[in-house]
Amino acid sequence: MSSEYAVELEGISKTFPGGVQANKDITLRIRRGEVLGLLGENGAGKSTLMNLLYGLLKPDEGRIVINGEEVNLRSPQDSIVRGVGMVHQHFKLIPVLTVTENVVLGLEPILKKMDVRSIPGGSTIVSVLPIDFGSAAKRIVEIGKENGLPVDPKAKIHDLSVGLQQRVEIIKMLYREADILILDEPTSVLTPHEVDELFVTLKEFVKAGKTIVLITHKLRESMALCDRICVLRDGDLVGLVDRDDTSPQQLAQMMVGRPVVFTTEKEPKAPGDVVLSVEDIHVRDNRNLEKVRGITFDVRAGEIFGIAGVQGNGQTELVEALAGLRKTVSGKVMVSGKDITGKKPRFVREAGVSHIPEDRHKRGIILPFTIEENIALGSHYREPFAGGPRDLFLESEKIHDATLGLVDDYSIKLSSVDDAASTLSGGNIQKVVVARELATEPKLVIASQPTRGLDVGATEYIHNVLIALRDAGVAVLLVSAELDEILNLADRIG
Repeated sequence: MSSEYAVELEGISKTFPGGVQANKDITLRIRRGEVLGLLGENGAGKSTLMNLLYGLLKPDEGRIVINGEEVNLRSPQDSIVRGVGMVHQHFKLIPVLTVTENVVLGLEPILKKMDVRSIPGGSTIVSVLPIDFGSAAKRIVEIGKENGLPVDPKAKIHDLSVGLQQRVEIIKMLYREADILILDEPTSVLTPHEVDELFVTLKEFVKAGKTIVLITHKLRESMALCDRICVLRDGDLVGLVDRDDTSPQQLAQMMVGRPVVFTTEKEPKAPGDVVLSVEDIHVRDNRNLEKVRGITFDVRAGEIFGIAGVQGNGQTELVEALAGLRKTVSGKVMVSGKDITGKKPRFVREAGVSHIPEDRHKRGIILPFTIEENIALGSHYREPFAGGPRDLFLESEKIHDATLGLVDDYSIKLSSVDDAASTLSGGNIQKVVVARELATEPKLVIASQPTRGLDVGATEYIHNVLIALRDAGVAVLLVSAELDEILNLADRIG
């Protein structure tokens, strides 16, 4: 057994149906007790490589060695018993269950299995012993105290903030006594304060001898936390560097294969007429608490108006009210002189408003639908996508042609427009959403957290799109938790 390496990946290759090769002959050795950054663009193969290590996928070629033992991982359980844990970008928690129930899920003690499939209507019967939830809850509290991760074991997941939900996922790993911790884009949905807390926790884990793999596309995080940084691009390992021997500029160039501009140039421009007028608007959240209290502002044609602030302070409720997704309590919203207060999303869209939502999976796209079907959403009921008597039929050929044009215009990487949207990387999903929303030639674009979870290349692209809209005379409302993004793009800040 090699004491230096916790994990050794040798000659790992993985190809998905359709011919997409996610990993190409990757050899990577992860030192015991280090923080290794796995850096790359969306779709570079980072998550696939770690899903192979976690047993969610099987490699087509190559060897996986954990703590000196070559392993054949048939499921995540095979990886877990060898001390590997993983927190996924999209949490694997059941909202209606408690913290304790989620933590012990999958650890139920099985007494015996009895196969009765020979009996008509029979199947396999599994006898499961009762779970001692009291002891489990006590252990969760102990883990929380030991690691600075306090959480109420009786709380329901749906009542917890995103930061606390991530804490539950980390506790799940520690409850299973994991020593090799994989975190997939762990800061993508956290507030700056929660990010700081997470980093303190991870540094304590390293002091305790744990090995951490941080999957990320964020250069600042890699430079702040990691000992070494491995860069993937299009499935290839293009570099492995010590943090002290590199720079954000070098890492960005390794990620995308070209120099990256970190600031967006925009020409001075005098704004035009008022497009969006918001007057004394009040909005409540899902718990009936008032989150938006008497806000008034205007957005003019040809300007980007930025709203900054830590997530959770009413930005979501404000944007949803403006987009017709949430009722206002009082106040008035006008778009080019038309009152859209409390109107439904279709009315708002027909008034010339496009919406790039903060959660592209929940509000922006339907993952099982094809790329073509997602492009048609919102315009499916009218020309050119609808035809026949009373526009009752979809014009499939026109939708297909329009999709191909947008794929080309926005450089969306995909195998086929007939593929499900779920096959795309996060950056390409966001490009589909942006392409669809801007294809309607809107007067106003509401862009909420438009670069959340995107790599440096996709972020640069989205920034350039927003600047181009502004230069073309479109009013842009930019809502972002990234202060640098607001300062870089906005003409005015609210």
